[in-house]
Formats: sequence, C-alpha cells, structure tokens
Amino acid sequence: MALAGTAAFWTADEFADWRRAIAAEADQAYTPRYFTPDEWRFLEAATEQLFPEDATGPGAKALGVVGFIDRQMETPYGRGSLWFMSEPFQQGPANLGYQLPYAPREIYRIGIAGADRYCRDHHGHVFADLDHPSQIEMLSAFEKLPIMLGDTLTAGIFFEQLRTNTLEGAFSDPIHGGNRHLGGWVMLGFPGARADFMDWVDQYGPAYPLGSVSISGETA
Repeated sequence: MALAGTAAFWTADEFADWRRAIAAEADQAYTPRYFTPDEWRFLEAATEQLFPEDATGPGAKALGVVGFIDRQMETPYGRGSLWFMSEPFQQGPANLGYQLPYAPREIYRIGIAGADRYCRDHHGHVFADLDHPSQIEMLSAFEKLPIMLGDTLTAGIFFEQLRTNTLEGAFSDPIHGGNRHLGGWVMLGFPGARADFMDWVDQYGPAYPLGSVSISGETA
C-alpha cells in the first residue's frame, strides 16, 4: 500500500483488498474478557461513531478497537493498579492528576449503564439500538452537557475515557489487539517499528518507500 508524503489514503482497490483480508478473521468471534454482551454492543456502536469507516480507510469495528479496549480492562491500567486510589477523593486542579474513585474498567461499567439509561429516557432505546443521527446526538450530549451517569461520574469523563481508548485502539501497535492489520497506520502513513525511519523524518516531499510494520514483524 502506497505511503505518500506525510499522509496516506487508501485507494478503492487497496481498501477492498484490506477488507477481504480481514473478512475471515472478523467472522471468528472474539470472546470478551471483561465486558458483558450489552456493554460490547454499546462500545461497538459508540466507537464506530467516534472513528467511522469512510473513503480514507477502516473504522473502529474493522480495526478491532473494542477488543483492544476489552483487553486493556484486564491489565493493571484497566484495574487502576498503578495509581494511588485511596480516599479522600476531591475535585482539584488539573495539575494534580487523576482524582476519581474509579479505575477505567469501573468508568466503563458505570458509564455504559448510565448512558444506556439516559438514551432510554430520551429516545426509548439503548444506545446501540438508536439510529445513527440519534447516536451522534447522544455522544455530543455526553461530551458537552452536565449529565451525570452515576453518583459521581459525569458523562464528560466517560466520553473522554471512551474517545481516548478508541484512538489508542485504532493507532496502537497491533500486538495490543487493535489496529488490525495495521490499517490505522496505513491511513496515517506511519512506518511503525522501522528502525530506519529516522532517515525520512525531514523528507516532506518524497513518498516513503516502505510500508508499516508491527513490533511483531507483521507488515501492511
């Protein structure tokens, strides 16, 4: 796949080839380690709205973003094991860092339940069953409005967690479970784990001649 200049775009044929390459893999169901089936449905719908498939390349679902997030919830990061998580919890300046009583996995569990409850109250259906315009409306509300999804969890915090992990799943190394077949990197023209890329950092005109490569050795 051609990587031209500082960004790359899929041709129609390249995108079709990539979709065919993952078709068999997509048919093999991933078994969630943390999320329930209903939570999984929410995340598949929400992440695809945040990172949709379009003419430039694959979306969150094709890239395996929800599987990436699910795997992360079973790590020390997901459990909050690496942070100081003892009381008191107080709202403080941003430079004091993370101040919530919830680990990321708890943000998702509380946030998804609250988000689906809010969607039912306002649209009569859970998020995954809404049409696309309504899903976008709800995500915008979660991002911008002072909505509470739990006793102390705001929709804005939940939205930021979801958006951050969605982008991580789309663009992290495939060894972590997302960025399936390096599709996110191909869209960016990112070389990945190539030791020789420093020779090309300051070359803004020429097309980079080599494709993306994962730490595992997988190539685009």
